[in-house]
Amino acid sequence: MFFRKTILLAFVIMAIAFCFVSFENNKTSYSNLYFQQIHSLKNELQNLENDLQQKNILDVEYYYKVREARVKMKSADIWLRYFQPNDYKKINGQLPVEWESEVFEKFEKPYRRLGSGLYLAQQYVQQNDFKKDSLLKLIQTARKTLDVYLADSTTKKLNSPAEFYFANRLMLLNLASIYTTGFENDNSSSVIQELAEMLTSTKEIYATFDESFPQQKLDENYLKQFNLMIDFVEKQSYDLKQFNHYQFIKTCVNPLFAMNQKMIRDYHLQSKSTNDFSLNNDANSIFDKHLFEAQNTKGVFAFVENENDLNKIKTIGEKLFQDPILSGNNSRSCASCHKPNEFFTNTELATALHFNDFQFLPRNIPSLINVQFYQLLMHDGKHFSLMNQAKDVITNPVEMNGDLKLMMKKILSCEEYEKAFKKFLKFTPEYNSIEPQHIISALMIYYTQYSYAASKLDDAMNSSKEILDENEVAGFNLFMGKAQCGTCHFVPMFSGIKPPFVSSEFEIVGTPTDKKYSKLSDDSGRYKIFRENENLFAFRTPTLRNVTKTKPYMHNGVFTTLDEVIDFYNAGGGYGKGIRGFEPTLSIDSLHLSTKEISQLKSFLKTIDENISIPYFQPVLPFSKIEKLNARKVGGAY
Repeated sequence: MFFRKTILLAFVIMAIAFCFVSFENNKTSYSNLYFQQIHSLKNELQNLENDLQQKNILDVEYYYKVREARVKMKSADIWLRYFQPNDYKKINGQLPVEWESEVFEKFEKPYRRLGSGLYLAQQYVQQNDFKKDSLLKLIQTARKTLDVYLADSTTKKLNSPAEFYFANRLMLLNLASIYTTGFENDNSSSVIQELAEMLTSTKEIYATFDESFPQQKLDENYLKQFNLMIDFVEKQSYDLKQFNHYQFIKTCVNPLFAMNQKMIRDYHLQSKSTNDFSLNNDANSIFDKHLFEAQNTKGVFAFVENENDLNKIKTIGEKLFQDPILSGNNSRSCASCHKPNEFFTNTELATALHFNDFQFLPRNIPSLINVQFYQLLMHDGKHFSLMNQAKDVITNPVEMNGDLKLMMKKILSCEEYEKAFKKFLKFTPEYNSIEPQHIISALMIYYTQYSYAASKLDDAMNSSKEILDENEVAGFNLFMGKAQCGTCHFVPMFSGIKPPFVSSEFEIVGTPTDKKYSKLSDDSGRYKIFRENENLFAFRTPTLRNVTKTKPYMHNGVFTTLDEVIDFYNAGGGYGKGIRGFEPTLSIDSLHLSTKEISQLKSFLKTIDENISIPYFQPVLPFSKIEKLNARKVGGAY
């Protein structure tokens, strides 16, 4: 009996051991492919370095060798970009020098980051007089950086199905936002070919993942849809100007994104990466306005979920928005500049009116619609929270010239306000009394409620019932391709925020002081916040949603029509218009857009105007115990 039990136990142990070994062997198929891809890229970069030591290699030959290395890099892109996003820029950085402007700026100052790698190498090798030593440095930095991807701290991520699905999500978002725009491949003739090769390699990664993690394998419908995407791309022309970006995103990428999100939820996966700081696992479309959110829109009322309670706070916030009691002279309100019936901007003024009521400030009034989708706020990225932004505007001597303590005294002199906020204190047990944060939070809850409206494009991407007409589709494809708009204004917000939506892009375009292009605007932009040469004349890239409704344009409001804006970029920005004295971050070459193409581009821009209905009425301002305050006007006197 003992002998039989011993034999049985031995068989059980052997079976368990066999299953364990079998699982580990399958598991290594995924990690083995990873190591194979990283070492292959590393060897390719080493070969590039060796070639540079040969004096007889032709420049044109070296260009194609760089391109081959790019294909190797793209084969591992799903891992490279997600596992180590900062180091990725050393492998495929877009700028030689960049001052990082990320969500993490909320906790630490931006730092100088040197770019290197294959994008810059591709650009550099096309110059007639490129120096091989400089090119060698770009390649060497990229090769050495790959050691980070071979370190245990990185490779342990291969053991987690969650890391795969979140990395895959980032890849899908980038398929919609940057892979087909030329953002990181300035050779338009190779963008689509490179894309096709990347997708084929990703398909192999999918297969090895499924072998290694059969309990969390990809859904069969997902794999079928992915194959359809590969077929779609392979049937497209390699001419980027002919690529159908609209159909690619609508029929290929967006359905895959929805399936990947469902698998994240079904497998109960949790992210530990800062890549996913802003993203919402419940969003089923790239064009869902709840896909991500960069700002806390409720302030101190962050945990208030009851709709009835939120509506009470909104009602008070709306009155406060129109009430000049916040300003130093009781004559200026938030609505003085951000007019609710004009998409919370002022379409009549080039720039904001000074507090003194006769001068004008140097900058245009940004719309408050969609403001919560920016990690950094204001034209120069001065603020990283809506709370700080509001405090600054209220107390700024040239804007509202208010004092927070005096403001609170005046507000609490109004019984209606005092009673309301005393009731709201139950939502903020950490506060013993009513503070400026309560006032500003009510304002935020009021105006941010209008940022979740969909546009015609959103509806078309999310449903078969809404379709774009021929000119609108052509305009979208121009936007993403020939017109190069999509290299700065990224899908889905059409702003300088690209996946994974934790950073804000700043661009130097050479905005003039006037329509005659007499000279460069002397506003130094981002440089005022961080005095580094790379920031000189740089401004945050704004959203183009509602662009046809929110004139004038540019940081100084110099342009009043979309035709003027398009003409500016069509010429190659300020540099193309003959302005000098700045280092542009956009192409200075003419886009050569025809009259028809400009018309199509404008047709598309109308499709990202959102279906927003902002009820506008003049509330009755609360009576104050301070007699002189009862003379204040709704919306302010100026």
